[in-house]
Amino acid sequence: MEKLTEKEEKELTAAAAKVREKAHAPYSEFQVGAALLCKSGKVFTGCNVENASYGLCICAERGAVMAAVAAGERQFKGIVVITDAQPAASPCGACRQFLVEFNPEMQVVSTNLQGERRSWSAAELLPGYFSFGENDDTEPDDETDPGDKRWGV
Repeated sequence: MEKLTEKEEKELTAAAAKVREKAHAPYSEFQVGAALLCKSGKVFTGCNVENASYGLCICAERGAVMAAVAAGERQFKGIVVITDAQPAASPCGACRQFLVEFNPEMQVVSTNLQGERRSWSAAELLPGYFSFGENDDTEPDDETDPGDKRWGV
């Protein structure tokens, strides 16, 4: 796992806490902030934005990644996500997939306003994550797995 330095994590935590205050969470009142450190040293932030149609909601983590990608960044070292949950809330499944695709070894830190902290690599958060074959380390049971038959392979 690529580890954030203590200084990097402290700076990201402050940035995530600041952007969390901008979250648009009128339905859940669950405000989330995220700060993403690129390998270039640039930091991008995101907050959750809810919509009455819940499927249209954007999580803070994905917001930060989208801002970085829009600025031309693709190499990420780590992300800090902050909530007011106890214990500190880990990213949802969609965000886990989003993060692991860019760097399975990036550090993901979940913290809360009380200072509780948990940390993983992106791959640890999503074992067996979806990919186009690179991460497929499982052996299917030919008798029960219709995968190859379904695709005619």
